[in-house]
Amino acid sequence: MFEKALKGSRKYWLWLGFLGTLILIGFLAFLAQLQYGLGITGMSRDVSWGFYVAQFTFLVGVAASGVMVVLPYYLHNHKVFGPLTIFGEFLAIAAVIMCLLFIIVDIGQTPRLFNVLLHPTPNSMLFYDMIVLNGYLALNVICGWAALHGEYKGTKYPNWVKPFIYLSIPWAFSIHTVTAFLYAGLPGRHFWLTAVMAPRFLASAFCSGPALLLLALLIVKKVSKFDPGQKAIDTLSKIITYALLANIFLFACELFTAFYSNIPGHMYPIIYLFKGLHGHNEWVIFMWTAWLFMLIAAILLVIPHTRKNINTLAFACVILFIGAWIDKGIGLLTGGFTPTPFETITPYRPTIPELLISIGIWATGFLIMTVLFKIAITVKEARA
Repeated sequence: MFEKALKGSRKYWLWLGFLGTLILIGFLAFLAQLQYGLGITGMSRDVSWGFYVAQFTFLVGVAASGVMVVLPYYLHNHKVFGPLTIFGEFLAIAAVIMCLLFIIVDIGQTPRLFNVLLHPTPNSMLFYDMIVLNGYLALNVICGWAALHGEYKGTKYPNWVKPFIYLSIPWAFSIHTVTAFLYAGLPGRHFWLTAVMAPRFLASAFCSGPALLLLALLIVKKVSKFDPGQKAIDTLSKIITYALLANIFLFACELFTAFYSNIPGHMYPIIYLFKGLHGHNEWVIFMWTAWLFMLIAAILLVIPHTRKNINTLAFACVILFIGAWIDKGIGLLTGGFTPTPFETITPYRPTIPELLISIGIWATGFLIMTVLFKIAITVKEARA
């Protein structure tokens, strides 16, 4: 079926060419990083995780969000999601590959990646994160490709794939839970040391990931003959709405706990992000933008009239995705590192090489997603 990705319109090839150019630029920047080391990034002794890990954290949520269409269809026989499950699984494949690429560029020297296998440390959450991410990638490749191949042959997915489908559902929750534990298990980082970190991660994932999937489906509907169906779009938009409201509620709980308790270690990171601290206000405008976007999206999604309007729904999904990307990405990282355990502030700003490498990895993910979606659309159009 791969040959179906080799046929497309002029716009399709221009899009792939554009993504390929971004990938090449990012790869050249990565070669420079390999030569000069992580010193060309904005990271330091006090801020040892930066833009790479921020993207990794966010994209794990995007990968986990595929379960929001898989679970209703396979466990509750919600048939309107049937045509969408393949797209959810293919989105998860692209997102997990991007996650792994961001880890590779973050460790500095690529050969160190094999230390996780050569010297396993079961007492480290990173060891389990490696297991769940690679396992989830394998599960989505097996389930997605088997389902698409069955549709290509005009049959249902084979019975042997059912255990893998059912296993992928709790596995999707596990990948983001383990990622949340990477943060919540670190003493001395009060912004991360909270029991609701995993629920916040899941709520954020289940609104931002489906928002990206919905935007992709709307684009697919416009450029092809495949129609996801209005009922499926309405149901998916409701899932996004409830997850976004849960994310807002959980953050409000964090605000109450931090400021009602009046514990400086819990208050200062939030003050730094939203007001600035000791003259440092690098991320204030970004955090206010993120939450303003998410609140506007919540209003548009809660009101049935605007949620059912395709234009306002697409706009809400775009600003929701941007807001969650800022808040759960760079906001979460810098808030956890500021102030340091020594009550000092080490500002962090990503450098040009960091941004170029990150753009290259995002382009790689979109390239993979485009090719997989192209294959799926071609098969569905042929069956139709």
